[in-house]
Amino acid sequence: MNEKAKNTWKNILDYVEDKINFQSFNTWFSSSQGVELKDDVLLVEFPNGFFIDWIEEHYYNILEEAVKELNGNSLRLAFKALKQQGDRPKKKKKRIILSHHATKLQERYAFENFVVGKNNEFAHAAALAVAEAPGEAYNPLFMYGGVGLGKTHLLQAIGNFVHRQYKKLNVLYTQAENIMTELIEAIQKNQQMEYKKKYRTKDILLIDDIQFLYGKERLQEEVFHTFNYLYSQGKQIVITSDRPPKEILTLAERLISRFQGGLVVDLQAPDLETRIAILQKKAESDNVKIPSNVAYYIASRVKSNIRELEGCLIRLLALSSLSGQEVTEQLAEEVLKDLFGPGCKVTRNVILKKVIEEFGFSEVELKGRKRTQKLALARQTSMYLIRIILNLSLAEIGEFFGGKDHSTVIHAVEKITNLKKTDIEYFQKLERIINRING
Repeated sequence: MNEKAKNTWKNILDYVEDKINFQSFNTWFSSSQGVELKDDVLLVEFPNGFFIDWIEEHYYNILEEAVKELNGNSLRLAFKALKQQGDRPKKKKKRIILSHHATKLQERYAFENFVVGKNNEFAHAAALAVAEAPGEAYNPLFMYGGVGLGKTHLLQAIGNFVHRQYKKLNVLYTQAENIMTELIEAIQKNQQMEYKKKYRTKDILLIDDIQFLYGKERLQEEVFHTFNYLYSQGKQIVITSDRPPKEILTLAERLISRFQGGLVVDLQAPDLETRIAILQKKAESDNVKIPSNVAYYIASRVKSNIRELEGCLIRLLALSSLSGQEVTEQLAEEVLKDLFGPGCKVTRNVILKKVIEEFGFSEVELKGRKRTQKLALARQTSMYLIRIILNLSLAEIGEFFGGKDHSTVIHAVEKITNLKKTDIEYFQKLERIINRING
């Protein structure tokens, strides 16, 4: 073992240990070791590929911080599994997971391993069309949807496809937050021209989480001019967000117009059959079979977040591999009990409780007939959240609130839908409640 590699990885681990809780660090990092440092690439060994999948998904940003803090931009990380999953023979190939010199694309995000269902088939078709004909099919392409529904997967799949098929095209994937950080740094160092050149010399610009533009006028100005320049040159722009352009608060009208000038598509939560297919596809990619009852057990409990769905499977398979235990529903219950405990289930009462915590009313008041302005808003917020999170019928929601008419529920949903677009203070309140509901 290369002693320099061992010490370099130890320094990185010391940084990571300060950023995450002890249990997580002990589970996912304690069995890793730096084994080789050559040509500025640090090769790190993990027990198996499931660990690498988990690290890539959950700790990529922390590792990026650690490398930049301790080694500047010179070091790249590569991970290798000590043993492969299933019956797959041991391979020497390493996975470069972190590079400051490349496009910041992760190889695992590809069209081949994206599971298509009714919830995302239009977005998938649009993304593939853009990848096959950059700057010609849909420009810009704007994809939106909730957390963990596959936006980043499709965004990076476009980049990876182009990177393989059109090697001369210059591709850049970045998060909107990084654009802001780099802009501040460029202003401080008087390097605005270098900053503009970085983004305006790309053939394909992929921007993740554009909702980060919220309230940042200088950043919006820079994005607007970059957008115009690239578009005028026939370059491809692809953007993701957690909401459609019109619902990004304080976003300038001219940016909304630009974003809506191409194709706007949404990704919705997958149905049960698609969630099971996602789990089976993930297991298959690691050459592992999971019993159908185990796939159903996980898929029936994680309903709206693909990232969390795959995370549960990776955690189960990683710990099964380490302990040598067979993957069964009983093992899944044991390993994932802290995620699927009774307190984790979202119900009408859970939502009502979180609204009460924010607004300060009692359950009796919310279900009653009294109609002060603040009380009515709290009641309407509850109805709206129950509708969008649990997808209950209007009649069921009305009955829960003391026999209210379905038209009352419709009015509540419409009012909150409009209010969150125009009232920043209320929007932040709503976000707080949703975060509490999601734990």
